[in-house]
Amino acid sequence: METKELLKKVRKIEIKTRRLSNNIFGGEYHSAFKGRGMTFSEVRNYQFGDDVRTIDWNVTARYNEPFIKVFEEERELTLMLLVDISGSELFGTDNALKKNIVTEISATLAFSALQNNDKVGLILFSENIELYIPPSKGKTHVLRIIRELIEFKPSSKKTNISKALEFLIGVIKKKSIAFILSDFIADNYEKTLKIAANKHDVTGIRIYDKMEERIPNLGIVPMYDQETEEIKLIDTSSSTLREKYESFNMNNYNRFSQLFTKNGAGILSCRTDQSYVKKLLNYFKTRG
Repeated sequence: METKELLKKVRKIEIKTRRLSNNIFGGEYHSAFKGRGMTFSEVRNYQFGDDVRTIDWNVTARYNEPFIKVFEEERELTLMLLVDISGSELFGTDNALKKNIVTEISATLAFSALQNNDKVGLILFSENIELYIPPSKGKTHVLRIIRELIEFKPSSKKTNISKALEFLIGVIKKKSIAFILSDFIADNYEKTLKIAANKHDVTGIRIYDKMEERIPNLGIVPMYDQETEEIKLIDTSSSTLREKYESFNMNNYNRFSQLFTKNGAGILSCRTDQSYVKKLLNYFKTRG
């Protein structure tokens, strides 16, 4: 991708997602994800309605009038984005690739964190850890993350969610807010999810396409597997095949939902042809 075209795409995503984070998600993000606790800020004169439990008795005795301790939230947090960039993320209909939705949601989350003065880090993964950007602050840092989400080319088209979670556990020592963005068409990540969810505030955002829910009857059609790069002729007129396909995808969703819920992690599902804004906003509100 040429530099001019890349910058144009970055700018377009920045304008859209920054507006969302400034006008909609910033406050909700702050409410949904609490800081590490309350720290002492100052003392001030007692005012009617103040909680008497906050009275500073030493200062009160010294000045012979009531003073209270004022505390503020120790806000600074770290947001980690674990983004699946395997071959299946290039699938999509109605001009909406899963990758594009993942990029927009990631950018919205990053700008929301930026607005709250939190650090943001990025892990791009396929079956390997493709790229790691350590957590940092600032608009330039967030724009770099967006650029990588748009143009990075993975070395593999397969998926290993467990490896991404292992990497997160290894490099981020303090508790973080971790969003995993994937279609979750993967197996064997139960153990690492349990460990990660015990250490971090984990949310899985499942991005899927309507064609992954069911196949219409189109007769015999060639289908390309983005991860194996194989082309197969599929008889979509077969009701048995369509039922197996729907069952596979339903089982995949149920596994994702049950595993995350069982381990106390959040879940969110977004279809590529539907707005992610309301779903993300509702998720923040239910946590707030």
